[in-house]
Amino acid sequence: MHLEHLLEHGESAAKIPPVDQWQPPFCGDMPLTIRADGSWWHQGEPFTRPELVRLLASLMRRDPEGVCLVTPAERVRIEVEDCPLTVVAARQEGDDWWLTTGQGDEFALDADHQLTMTRTPAGDEAPEVPVRFGLTARLNRNVYYQLVDAASLRQGEDHAQARTQVGIESGGAWHVLGTLDDEAL
Repeated sequence: MHLEHLLEHGESAAKIPPVDQWQPPFCGDMPLTIRADGSWWHQGEPFTRPELVRLLASLMRRDPEGVCLVTPAERVRIEVEDCPLTVVAARQEGDDWWLTTGQGDEFALDADHQLTMTRTPAGDEAPEVPVRFGLTARLNRNVYYQLVDAASLRQGEDHAQARTQVGIESGGAWHVLGTLDDEAL
């Protein structure tokens, strides 16, 4: 099945296929962009069908060439301005936090899905989390504030700088949401 056919017809996908096991040839670039705000664009036009975004997102992985859409027959690179996925919801179950992307991924924050603070293309520091196949997700602002609201404080491990970490414990791991200068406390 060719990727252009998927764009035209939008076949649905019920789950993430084993794209990590497929080794098709690299076929070049596709005029598809995931903008820093998480919106998807093809040939300068925004996607208007969420089911098509979910389908294409299920075919993504990070390869040496960049973020690619992969089928058993072909592999094409797409442009991604920031993170290819976006976390749109969080919920707490017991001591663990579960995150959901707008593309349908659901996973627990744990040592394999560790929050880190990275720079956005605009230069702001924002949380990012690995999801699958080398892909990462940026947290929507509302999800970030939900986690900050539940956060606690912990002394940072870098004793050369007096910094206190703001974070949450989930999946047996500490997830940093930011730091404060101890002078500010």
